[in-house]
Amino acid sequence: MLSRAPLRTCRYGPSRLLPANVFPVAILVLRNAQLTRSGFARSYSSEHAHHEARIESVRNIGIIAHVDAGKTTTTERMLYHSGVTRHLGNVDHGNTTTDFLPMERERGITIQSAAITFQWPPKSLCPPGYEPTTINLIDTPGHQDFRYEVDRCLPVLDGAVCILDSVKGVETHTERVWESAHLSKIPRLLFVNKLDRDGASFRRSVQEVATRLRTWPLLCQIPWWHKDDFIGVIDVIHRHGLRFSSTGSMSVVSEQSIAKDYPALREEMETARLRLIETLSENDDQIMEEFLELEKDVSSASIKRAIRRLILDGEAKFTPVFAGASLRNIGVQPLLDGVIDFLPSPIDRPPLEVMGAQAQNLSQLLEQKVKQKGHHQHQDPIVALAHVFKVVDDPRRGMMSWLRVYHGAFSRSSHMWNSNVHNFEKPQHILHVSAKDHHEIPHLSTGHIGAMTGLKSARTGDTLITFPRHHGNTAPEALRNLRIKAPETPPAVAFIAIEPYSRTAGEKLEEALKKLSREDPSIRWSKDEKTDQLILSGMGLLHLEIAQDRLLTHYKIDRESAMWGEIEVGYAECLLAPTKPHRAVYDRPIRDKAGKAACTVTIEPLEAHHHDTLLESSIERDGNIIHVAILPSGAGDAETLPFDPELVRQQLFNGAIAGLTRGPRRSAPIRRCHVHISFDPAHDFFGTASTGGHITNAALSAVRGALKEAHASGQVGILEPFTRVHIHCPEEAGTAIQHDLASARGGQVLEVRRPDDDEALASGTGTIDITKVYVPPDPYESVQSLRGAKKGVVRMLTIIGKAPLKEMMKYDSQLRSMTGGRHTLQLDPGGFELVTGPRERALEERLG
Repeated sequence: MLSRAPLRTCRYGPSRLLPANVFPVAILVLRNAQLTRSGFARSYSSEHAHHEARIESVRNIGIIAHVDAGKTTTTERMLYHSGVTRHLGNVDHGNTTTDFLPMERERGITIQSAAITFQWPPKSLCPPGYEPTTINLIDTPGHQDFRYEVDRCLPVLDGAVCILDSVKGVETHTERVWESAHLSKIPRLLFVNKLDRDGASFRRSVQEVATRLRTWPLLCQIPWWHKDDFIGVIDVIHRHGLRFSSTGSMSVVSEQSIAKDYPALREEMETARLRLIETLSENDDQIMEEFLELEKDVSSASIKRAIRRLILDGEAKFTPVFAGASLRNIGVQPLLDGVIDFLPSPIDRPPLEVMGAQAQNLSQLLEQKVKQKGHHQHQDPIVALAHVFKVVDDPRRGMMSWLRVYHGAFSRSSHMWNSNVHNFEKPQHILHVSAKDHHEIPHLSTGHIGAMTGLKSARTGDTLITFPRHHGNTAPEALRNLRIKAPETPPAVAFIAIEPYSRTAGEKLEEALKKLSREDPSIRWSKDEKTDQLILSGMGLLHLEIAQDRLLTHYKIDRESAMWGEIEVGYAECLLAPTKPHRAVYDRPIRDKAGKAACTVTIEPLEAHHHDTLLESSIERDGNIIHVAILPSGAGDAETLPFDPELVRQQLFNGAIAGLTRGPRRSAPIRRCHVHISFDPAHDFFGTASTGGHITNAALSAVRGALKEAHASGQVGILEPFTRVHIHCPEEAGTAIQHDLASARGGQVLEVRRPDDDEALASGTGTIDITKVYVPPDPYESVQSLRGAKKGVVRMLTIIGKAPLKEMMKYDSQLRSMTGGRHTLQLDPGGFELVTGPRERALEERLG
């Protein structure tokens, strides 16, 4: 029922008068009364000009979480309630909007991020003159094998909704994506999901948010239970209840009704509100003044403004918490209101950091006005700037480049400079993306996310720039290397060998691999020129299975045209002792051009002090640090050198990197090494006739020569990829799993956590004292509900350890037999560890 509070103007527009203390949700109650679902869906049009929305009315958000926490289900409910879809998509039924790839629907997981745009509140319900907020939402994968897919999407977002499974609490991958969002300084909301499930605990989930995510939870809602049933949420800011039916319709229950029918719940609501206000007043001066005057009667609007101010910096010292159960349509509408109320628009974000220009951020760059020839006025040094965060090979439109615009606007006539590959490109079409559907639009402006077709060389992480017209077809020298920082591609840990049966099949496969690696830079491939064998590398078993399926289905590679090996882990090699200085001279013609170059290389095992003393002339690449020292010439002045020292340094870097890709013992990549390259112009430079290829090959030969000498003296070891293991399982299976992990799998158990153990929570590593964090008791802790030992609840524990990745790649099936399928297995990168003793001998025998 609606509150009987005095009528005041609501925030959805001056022409609609409704009770102020039931907003922002009362308009949705009217929707349920006034519109049928089909009529409402028809009122939504995908042709709405989302790209025309003012930047203040745009929210670029992502959905992040551990796998199976309910990201896609929550996204489907958002689309349904906003009117984009007419039917509720279901992951189990394989009919979701954002998970549209066949393998996503088959496996029930998100594999690639999907973008979709909608408006909230729905345009059809807004009064004349009111502009709804345009939400560009990206649903990201939750599986650890696709973590790079999350990392490349996060930097283009302005806010994120992190979803927790209230049965399992904060899981490992939740911590990882939370940390990634923290690195990008993205403001976040938390949605505690699946509160309708057996074993769900809002209290434990919020406490783990404080201890494991190290953020102070600001409870904007608390769960509403009626005996054993989760029926809705209590909005502690507006002092009312939101009750949901089985069909997802929502009714607002006034404070007076709650006090009459649920007196204990009303008391809990008042306690929650007071504790929220106290926390805000301790950290916000504006609400402190209002609190001293009004105490618990601080206005709802003031509370929301204070929360927004506290989370806007993206440091996540505080995080608003919402509650619900997406599958049962509980809590999604108020969560959308929270997105609008608390998460920032693009103009509320800090200035964008840029590289390769005489400015540290975009604002400083735009302040550097330039004067156009023949005119008195000064103009911006750049017209538009965008970041390509994803490339997709669409079956109908070809390669599509997804981008976020940070300044200006791009149109089909834009002449764009790609500062990463140093060439100009022009788009064929500019598209508004809604999952698998694309609609052509005339332009893409500041703060918006869209896609372009026709870009021949754009890759993930590239920066696109348009310059003022007077520059013509050239890029100004000072801005040729202007870039937005791109996420680093993690090293591959698994590979599969492919041997084509014919030259034609090999060429087709290579072309497909080029496109696949352009789509996903965490997919790497190489070719053995002697055997024509192709090696496809990725982030894990599932990642490579998906890549293999995409080659066969999307790129139409005939499975019978090549021999496909088993997916194996990628081993590495390392030095056990420093090498002696090794000098190599490369004196061979390159492309029929004679030349000669030399250099000296010393390699030693990488230690902590190498990171502490990292020089500007050093680079880190694939677990190694490479330092190039160009010795001073006789004159002692770099300007007197007969070559460009920076160009030569880069050529030496390239040669060293190539030399480290294949070790002398198992032809595996070299890791954990510090490489020192010395280039003496007096003895290593043999005239300007030498090309860059001669210098690069000199460094390559020196590195491989030093490694070969080390191997001859038995100083090259084998590194095996390890993984951090998190197993959530029934307590009765815990002992057998720990024994199997430590004895049969060559692993080690590091910690055993019992999620329902309050002492374990209190000993968390966070800096927040959970005894000071207010959380209402779960219903089964209450004497009134006597929920007690709920039927069907299984005591669970979490086993944390580490083990060789080889032993863990197919461990899920082993656990299924030990737990009866009541488990989750999470594997995260654990680095490489040296193989010794019996395991080294067994590995040598197995690798042959």
